[in-house]
Amino acid sequence: MALLVSGTACHIREVKLSRKPAELLEVSPKATVPVLVPADGTAITESLEIMRWALERSDPGRWLEREDRDLIEANEGAFKYHLDRYKYPDRHASDRVAHRAAGLELLETLEARLAVSGNLCGDEMGITDVAILPFVRQFAETDRGWFEAQPIPRLQAWLGRHLTSPLFGAIMVRLDPWRPGDPPVVWPAG
Repeated sequence: MALLVSGTACHIREVKLSRKPAELLEVSPKATVPVLVPADGTAITESLEIMRWALERSDPGRWLEREDRDLIEANEGAFKYHLDRYKYPDRHASDRVAHRAAGLELLETLEARLAVSGNLCGDEMGITDVAILPFVRQFAETDRGWFEAQPIPRLQAWLGRHLTSPLFGAIMVRLDPWRPGDPPVVWPAG
């Protein structure tokens, strides 16, 4: 979303993590995605750092002005910890219900924020919303019926509003996995 809002065009490669191409391993030894390789060749391997890089180049919506680093850190730390164990209990040998409850408790912090304004750091969308949105989406999609039955109506509305936005629709492109020799896919197209 930050790449699109900033007007940053790039070549995009979809990879299957079960078949990591050598090109991914060359630029990201930890072999995680996303990875952005700017013209200077320095790989940026964290989503938040990619967003900041793009927005520092061009931030027409002033998203960087609406950044709460502590809230983002809590989301990427404690919330992601519980999300992973809720979503993949077999992989983590975890108590799914206990981690779901702990995740919900952290989401209640977001619910309280949204009682004050339409987004997490004010009335307009900012980098905090975009950094946290994918994790809340994953949590909700793990058991949509359960999520919708929880007493977090502002967060549910916030999530729904962002997931149905033209911006979100524009970034949800489906690509075939990239293979060496494939021509570059320029994104956004046109």
